[in-house]
Amino acid sequence: MFNFEDANKKSKETLDTLLKSYASLTKAFQAIATEAADYSKKSFEDSVAHIEKISTVKSVEAAFELQTNFVKSAYEGYVAEATKIGEMYADLAKDAYKPYEAPVAKATAAVKAAAAA
Repeated sequence: MFNFEDANKKSKETLDTLLKSYASLTKAFQAIATEAADYSKKSFEDSVAHIEKISTVKSVEAAFELQTNFVKSAYEGYVAEATKIGEMYADLAKDAYKPYEAPVAKATAAVKAAAAA
């Protein structure tokens, strides 16, 4: 027989799980967006400073050296930032799944118990 009380309890648990997951996702996406914005701002500021610096150089060799150092620094910064944001996305995926671990384990155990009976 269908039990409305059990159904109500299960739907409340599901809604609570969804809300926890949503809150976790929202927080993680905000952190990622902030990190990306901060990196973009820093990158822009570094580029402007480099242009100012390179415009005052008197020789081609000095300009070439400045440009080489800037490109190397920009590339290393980009790789570090991409790694950091990649780790943030991996953490986001782990955090988004956490609220579902207990219900999935409970459902798996119920299915195994039903199959064994």
